[in-house]
Amino acid sequence: MWNIAIPVWELILRGGVVYVFLLILLRITGKRQVGQMAPFDLVLLLVLSNAVQNSMNGGDNSLVGGLISATTLVGLNFLIGLVTYKSKKLEAIIEGRPQVLVHNGKLFEDVMASAKLTHHELDSALRQAGCNCIEEVHSAILENNGSISVVARHTLPPNSP
Repeated sequence: MWNIAIPVWELILRGGVVYVFLLILLRITGKRQVGQMAPFDLVLLLVLSNAVQNSMNGGDNSLVGGLISATTLVGLNFLIGLVTYKSKKLEAIIEGRPQVLVHNGKLFEDVMASAKLTHHELDSALRQAGCNCIEEVHSAILENNGSISVVARHTLPPNSP
């Protein structure tokens, strides 16, 4: 329970490599995967965590090894948060930038395709914002967290200044 099978530095290195690998992998798969998790996405994350477990612990099943790995992951997550807070350039690389899906009623199909976002998902976000069609939308933005922010067009009454 208390005796670790591999050196502490190796546990830290393994945890760091797996963390960075998964961060890159999830960043490449797109915003939608993280922000709008479907049941199969949750299953993927659970299976993925099990798949990388042995690569992180190197066969060490000790309590201390698990605590070191957990501390490494939490520490790296804290450092990534700190780095992205301090550097907007690294924030853009790690977290990405919001993408405009609709502007003044015009849909950007190329952005939808690159984000792997379906029309059904966009239509659902529009309905939640009270818009029945794209023409009623001033802007729809795919945020970094995978959510879609919608701003409806505001039409003024005919006699307004």
